Amino acid sequence: MNSSTSTSAPQIQVGISACLLGHNVRYNGGHKRSSFCLNQLNGIVNYVPICPEVSIGMGVPREPIRLIGHPSQPRAVGSVNPGLDVTKALLEYGEKQAKQLHQLSGYIFMQKSPSCGMERVKVYQSNGYPHHHSGTGLYAQQIMKHFPLLPVEEEGRLHDPILKENFINRVMAYHSWQQLMLNLTPYTLIQFHTRYKYIVLAHSPADYSRLGQLVANISANNLTDTANAYQPIFMIALQQRATRKTHTNVLMHILGYLKHALIQAERSEILHVIHQYRQGFLPLIVPITLLKHFIKQHGNTFIQQQMYLSPYPDELGLRNAI
Repeated sequence: MNSSTSTSAPQIQVGISACLLGHNVRYNGGHKRSSFCLNQLNGIVNYVPICPEVSIGMGVPREPIRLIGHPSQPRAVGSVNPGLDVTKALLEYGEKQAKQLHQLSGYIFMQKSPSCGMERVKVYQSNGYPHHHSGTGLYAQQIMKHFPLLPVEEEGRLHDPILKENFINRVMAYHSWQQLMLNLTPYTLIQFHTRYKYIVLAHSPADYSRLGQLVANISANNLTDTANAYQPIFMIALQQRATRKTHTNVLMHILGYLKHALIQAERSEILHVIHQYRQGFLPLIVPITLLKHFIKQHGNTFIQQQMYLSPYPDELGLRNAI
């Protein structure tokens, strides 16, 4: 159930459980339409909607399935008729799709689903009660196994402003990495690192240093090895939640590039706003907007090209709530 991609569609492709786009593919003939996915992200990303249960031939409506057995290797069977076993079909479909979805820059799964749930999916014991440890939907399991660095999230978790911002940030960064790999040279990798260094610093100062060391030793001879080492450190660093403390550190670094251009009153104003943000009285968008105002007037090329200042389209308003 893949959508076709038109020439005018955005390049950033995101896989998604089809029910989240309002498709009537649920076991009961309904959907789980997500307002965030449809109203905010639609038009910024190009969705690839998939319902693995429909894709393996299960009808609509249909008998619901659930996971049974051990959480590490569960089976997907009918909730009413355990003789309906679609374990192999779901795993094979996930394997097949994984070979065809290399263009994706992210994936949004339907939570708690025995096929699409990313985590916390109930796995039932023989006595009918769920295990203490939860499992993963069988289709989602295959996608995440084949693409361990792909940004993935469940729709329910996207109601958390911090998790939502982190996910979109990673999707945009992953897409930029995919574009980089189309023209990988020592120069383009250094440029990528230069543009993303403050985003990494906000998420993981330790990985910021590790990536800097990798790039410092790059050459044409070790380019592939360097890129292969760089990507996992980069993406895993972005998985870590940035805090008000780490954001403040980055904001102060950026302010350092303006200190000779600003008059005392301007510098005092920015410092006050950054302090207010650090104390939790203002959202991140406020110091960012003020810094961007002065960077436009006084900033040099290095600071103007920092992805930290605009890592995703401003209309998403993701920094208004963090």
